[in-house]
Amino acid sequence: MDIETREGLPARTLDMEPLRRAVGALGRSCAVWAALPEEQHGGDMAETLRAGVIQSFEFTYELCWKFMRRWLEMNIAADAADGVTRRELFRLCAEQKLLDDVEVWMGFHFARNITSHVYDAEKAEEVLAAALAFLPVAENLLGRLEEKA
Repeated sequence: MDIETREGLPARTLDMEPLRRAVGALGRSCAVWAALPEEQHGGDMAETLRAGVIQSFEFTYELCWKFMRRWLEMNIAADAADGVTRRELFRLCAEQKLLDDVEVWMGFHFARNITSHVYDAEKAEEVLAAALAFLPVAENLLGRLEEKA
């Protein structure tokens, strides 16, 4: 269904299903990790689960910022997010009340970048902590995007 934009041109609606699935998968991954007894956090199963949570975080984070960008393009201006840095994208989204804290999102951005460069046990634990903290923030973004759809 098309809606009218401020310029009077038909706008596309944002299909939220991919983001819903990603946030749901992250939630399930975090729940499985949380259910693992702490005394098993050093074994092979924990290492595999940790990697799964981190991978789900990476994917969900990437979708989140891409959905922010799409929302801005569809609701503000087609070029609203052209050439902007990630910090600027988050700032623009905060202005539109899609997110609360730019610095929190920059922290998740930093954690996501860690996974691209180095993978060791200490870094994995750091990113796992970020992934677990990211879930409610991603759920919040999804809710706000759905409210504004």
